Amino acid sequence: MGTDRKLFRITGTEARDFLQGLISNDITRAKDGLVYAALLSPQGKYLADFFLWDRGDHILLDADAAQAPGLIQRLSMYKLRADVTIEESDLTVGRGLTNAPDGAMPDPRHPALGWRHYAPDARDIPGIDWDAIRTEHCVPQAGVELIPNDTYILEAGFERLAGVDFKKGCYVGQEVTARMKHKTELRKGLASVSVAGAAPVGTQIEKDGKTAGTLYTQAGGRGIAYLRFDRAKGEMQAGDATVTRIVPASSG
Repeated sequence: MGTDRKLFRITGTEARDFLQGLISNDITRAKDGLVYAALLSPQGKYLADFFLWDRGDHILLDADAAQAPGLIQRLSMYKLRADVTIEESDLTVGRGLTNAPDGAMPDPRHPALGWRHYAPDARDIPGIDWDAIRTEHCVPQAGVELIPNDTYILEAGFERLAGVDFKKGCYVGQEVTARMKHKTELRKGLASVSVAGAAPVGTQIEKDGKTAGTLYTQAGGRGIAYLRFDRAKGEMQAGDATVTRIVPASSG
C-alpha cells in the first residue's frame, strides 16, 4: 500500500453518536460515500484527519499510519463505557485518477484527487505525482502542513475541502472553529505559492526582513505555504527560494 495508511473498523450500537460528538464533519453523510473530517483538541487545534465510510454493520476509518496510534488512543479515551469497539481492519487503500475499480469512491476533498478504493489488496496506481496535485490545489497533508496541536482547520482550508460542517451541532473544538468562521476574516492560513528554487520543508518565509510564513510541500514550481496574508505581498524569500503567493481569482 503506497499511501501509508491504517484502516479501522468501528462497531457498536453507539458508534455513530459517539463519532458525531467528536468529529468536525457530519457522520450521517458517510452512508453515501466518503466523509473527510478531523478530530480537534478542546482548544480547537487539529489533532488528526481521516476519512470515514459507513458500511452499515461498521464504520471504516482511514487514517494516516503515523497518526493512527495516537488517534485510536484518544478515541478510546473518549469512549468510556459507550457500546463502541475499535479494531484494526485487514483492508488496504488504493488511490488513482482514472479507471476506478468497482466500489471505489471519489475523494471528497477535491475532484483532482481522484478516487479511493478499499479492499484486501488495494494499491495505489503507480506513477502519479500526488505532491504536484496537492500543491496545485492547496491540499494539506497530515504531519506536513497539518501539525497536531498547532493547526486550526479553517486556516488549513477544511471548509473548502469539505472537512467541516457548521450545522451538525456540538463536537470537540466546535466552539473555537465556529468563532473563527463567524467572527472575522482569516488573517493567516495555507495558500498556494509559486516557488523558484527549492527550500527544505519548514523553511521560514521572509518579506522585507519580517517573517511572512513557512514553506511546506513543493512540486513542479509550486508549493503550499502558511502565510500571514498582510505580509505576503510580491516576491518573498524562503532560504534560497523565491516565493510568490498565488491569489485565487475569487479572492481578488
